[in-house]
Formats: sequence, C-alpha cells, structure tokens
Amino acid sequence: MLKFIAFGSVLAYSISTVLVIWQSRRRVSSRKPLFSAWVAVFLHTLYIAMLCERQNGFSFSILSVASLNILGVMVILLLTVIAKPVEKLGLLLFPLAAIILALDASFNSPPHVLSEHIGWEMEMHILTSILAFSLLTIAAVQAILLAIQEYQLKQHPPSHFSLLLPSLLTMETLLFQLITAGVCVLTISLGTGFLFLHNLFAQHLVHKTILSLFAWGIFCAILIGRRLYGWRGRVAVNWILAGFLLLLLGYFGSKFVLELILSG
Repeated sequence: MLKFIAFGSVLAYSISTVLVIWQSRRRVSSRKPLFSAWVAVFLHTLYIAMLCERQNGFSFSILSVASLNILGVMVILLLTVIAKPVEKLGLLLFPLAAIILALDASFNSPPHVLSEHIGWEMEMHILTSILAFSLLTIAAVQAILLAIQEYQLKQHPPSHFSLLLPSLLTMETLLFQLITAGVCVLTISLGTGFLFLHNLFAQHLVHKTILSLFAWGIFCAILIGRRLYGWRGRVAVNWILAGFLLLLLGYFGSKFVLELILSG
C-alpha cells in the first residue's frame, strides 16, 4: 500500500513536469501542472504519515530526511505560486521531488527513528529547519534560472525559454524576497537549536551547526551587500549557491558519509 501511494505521487510529479515542459514549448498557460502537483503533494504527505505510523515515529535516515525536505519545498512552492510567478521552478523541482521520493520508497530503511513523544521545543526546531531549507532551496533554484535567463538574454536572438520567464527585475526581486524569508526562518532554527538542544555541538551535530552558521553568515552578507552595494546578477547568484551548498552539506553531508559510504 505504501509503495502504491508513493508511486502515485511520483507519477503525479512526473505528469506535472511533462505539462510544464509542454506549456513552455507551446507558450500556453493553465493550472493543470499545479493541480497535478497538489495531488502529488497530498499523496507524498500521506506516504510519510503512514510510514511514520508504521515505524512508530519518523526515521532520520538520509532518504527520509530528503523526502520530508523536498515535500516542504513543494508545499512552499505551490503556496508561493498563488501570489508570485514561480511556476517555472517546477521544471527542476517536480522531477527532483519524484526522484527523491522514488528512492525513499525503494531503498529506505528505518534507522534512527524519532519517537512521536518529543517536546514542543524539538518540534519547533525541526519545523523551522525544514521551512528554512525549503525556502532557501527554492531560492537556489531561482538563482540558477536567473543566471540562465541573464545569459540567454544576451544572445541574439534570446532563447525561447528566457522569454517565457518573468522580467529580470521581477526574478531578482523574488529571489531576494525568498532569501530574506529563508534567513529569517534559519535564524529562528539556529536560535531554537542553541536554546533548546543541549548537545548542539556534540560530535554528530557539530558539522551541521558550523556549516549552517557559515551558510547563515553568507546569506546575511548577501542581503547586506544587496542593500549597501547593490549586489546583483552573477555575483549574487554565485554567493547564493555557495551558501546553499554549505547548508546542503550541513543538512546531509554526514548522513551521506555514514549511511551510504561507511555503511557499505
């Protein structure tokens, strides 16, 4: 049953990907990709909830964490689409969500299960961590699309893909709005960690703490540079991707080494 639900979600993500690509090529717009994506998110959520019930808690294996984080990314993306023109991010995020969920359903094992009976402090830290990572993931994808768009607009004539995206000004404005929101939530996540987790600098968490702090510093520097020095374009994109890479290593680096390399 669980694999069937996961397959349904993967299929819906895949349909959304195909529809976004088709609309981009045909220069048409409809809500069909978003409807299919919401179906995928619902089934993805149901899969994680049923898996937690079966395991009597949440598994903190690398695939489970990646699956939960990409679900957060998809929810934030679909909510953002209501007010902002970010549906083209689905070109990268829909297939990524499908791949991660398929891997989770196929190969995941349940080590490091977190019991349902945790305090509100831990819940706040976990939720803000997921939300911060989701916002900054969307910002990183937005930065990649911005870099592609800026490069292609310099070509003569500009590519069809670049003309489908909003203007550079709109893309940049949205990018820094996402960074600002992500930094605010990441600040809360780090703050709750320092306040409520007494073993934050224990051996198994020290790398995540340090890398997350470095990433937070880079993102703060980007916002300051934007405000004081007008950073934009390739400079901003490069620093944003560097900060996201540090955050990605902080969230998943040691899990990758321990579970996929050393365990083998």
